[in-house]
Amino acid sequence: MKPRRMLARAGLGGAAGLIAAVALFPFCWAALSSLEPASALFRVHYWPSAPSLAAYRAVFAQQAFGHNILNSTLVAGATVVLALGAALPAAYALGRVRFRGRMALLFTILAVTMFPQVAVLSGLFELIRALGLYNRWPGLALSYTLFTLPFTVWVLTTFTAQLPRELEEAALVDGATVLDVIVRVFVPLLAPALVTSGLLAFIAAWNEFLFALTFTLSDAARTVPVAIALISGASAHELPWAQVMAALVTVTLPLVALVLAFQRRIVAGLTAGAVKG
Repeated sequence: MKPRRMLARAGLGGAAGLIAAVALFPFCWAALSSLEPASALFRVHYWPSAPSLAAYRAVFAQQAFGHNILNSTLVAGATVVLALGAALPAAYALGRVRFRGRMALLFTILAVTMFPQVAVLSGLFELIRALGLYNRWPGLALSYTLFTLPFTVWVLTTFTAQLPRELEEAALVDGATVLDVIVRVFVPLLAPALVTSGLLAFIAAWNEFLFALTFTLSDAARTVPVAIALISGASAHELPWAQVMAALVTVTLPLVALVLAFQRRIVAGLTAGAVKG
């Protein structure tokens, strides 16, 4: 049994290493490509012959990339706050209160996530214009919230329904209001789920392109995906690939840092409720 177990572990480790290599290769390739001139991008080599940070300096010097990063941070942060702020009371009502049509409402919320963005693009564009939010980052935050809210509500409802009712009943007997129960009892217990769903909402808002392209017109509200797409050249070979790669690495590092910082809570949020007893 011992050789078999060792062989199984070795196979599992090899498979995990292969998956990690495939997942990390595009980022590593982009990072290495950002350290060399664009002319060297089409030559086969494994390490830059003369590494340079010139592409990173050019990205911030030739366009308002710093302001684009600020816009993305504001939009993604506002999306997380709005999504969690609206999803938490909704999850309490759907997870703790029994009423007719509850499951139908839950499945309706889940069905909203199946609609492609382009299907509601024209209607949402008219709404953004009517609210006076066109070419403003709050308009992007509102549109992103509409798409991240259903998933957030569904995830938090699942976790809320699993919490012991004795905690809620004890707080209500002690004179707590429903808001007190949500804020003081449920929020600490739902921390892994809040971090997981909040991080997923942040990543979705950070990487979104279609709405950011449609609802913005200038660098005043433009986010990083659109800013990277607008880096242009006369042809594919003249495109400043090093700057494109430098921009990609720059906008990816914050997401990597967030995942590493909250990895324990993310794992707890993804695995909670998987094992009972």
